[in-house]
Amino acid sequence: MTRTRTRAGLLVAALLLAVPAPQAVRAQNLDLNQGGPVEITANDGIEWRQQEQVVIARGQARAVRDGVTVDADRLIARYRPRGGAAATPQPGDSPLSGGEIWRLEAEGRVRVTSATERAEGERAVYDMDQAVMVLSGRGLSLTTPDQTITARDSLEYWPQRRMAVARGAAVVVSSDGRRIAADTLVAYFLDAPAEGAPVPTPAPARPAAPPVAGLPAVGESSRIERVEAYGNVEIRSAEEVVRGERGMYSPQTGLARLVGGVRITRGENQLNGQEAIVNLRTGVSRLISAPGTRVQGLVMPGQQQPGEATVPPAQRPAPRTPAPPPARRPSASP
Repeated sequence: MTRTRTRAGLLVAALLLAVPAPQAVRAQNLDLNQGGPVEITANDGIEWRQQEQVVIARGQARAVRDGVTVDADRLIARYRPRGGAAATPQPGDSPLSGGEIWRLEAEGRVRVTSATERAEGERAVYDMDQAVMVLSGRGLSLTTPDQTITARDSLEYWPQRRMAVARGAAVVVSSDGRRIAADTLVAYFLDAPAEGAPVPTPAPARPAAPPVAGLPAVGESSRIERVEAYGNVEIRSAEEVVRGERGMYSPQTGLARLVGGVRITRGENQLNGQEAIVNLRTGVSRLISAPGTRVQGLVMPGQQQPGEATVPPAQRPAPRTPAPPPARRPSASP
């Protein structure tokens, strides 16, 4: 096995220049598939394993491409001959001689940042073919100027699909304190306008929430359009707790819809039903009766009742059942 080691700085500008050709999509915020060369630096050296087609950077390792930075204790870049896995490797093939990086792994105190977004965890795997980054380990988070998403098991980021998937005790918190939790949360980001497209007439201004600490305020492309929640959904406000089996939340309007075994609890009062609409801005919740069913509740004398009056089925908006989240892939294992 042929191995080449170098101190940081000697192969920085030349070693990792090749990546798969960018697809014809708009640039994304934490998208390593977009842009030019990848620059690698490390304090404790860069190792090139030619037969394994692997490059390893150790000690405060850093990879930078087109405004996206990956920091970790160790970075592992796996490359192949240009043209994909079916191409025949040639002696001396390297990213410098025409190979392409198809997988980037980061281990230990991982931090992926751009001008508007930040992702953190103990381990990250970026699959260039699928254009997905999977973070695992403790301290998983994805931070935008308006929201922070956290998870216990894994956090997937699909920049070209404009979505993120948080699994296991998932929580999204807005900068103004709104909070929704579930077993799995799927966040969809607003699309960035195409280059050269006419700018639409702006809607009437609404009070803007202060940006998340450490990130600047930005345009629509880094804002979450909606969040779909699955399993043990819970919304907490200063006065009440609303729980259900699944739901959908719009950070832009502050409205959330929960369905399936909904319970609204305020103090010792509780209302039960199949559907509820929660306004996280005003703190008002509405329990909606399903056709052929009645709302049930326990109201203690002298306490304020949770929610507003029940809305008849004919007057309520048509519910929308969110699609199931995408399957988890790729594996975070090397």
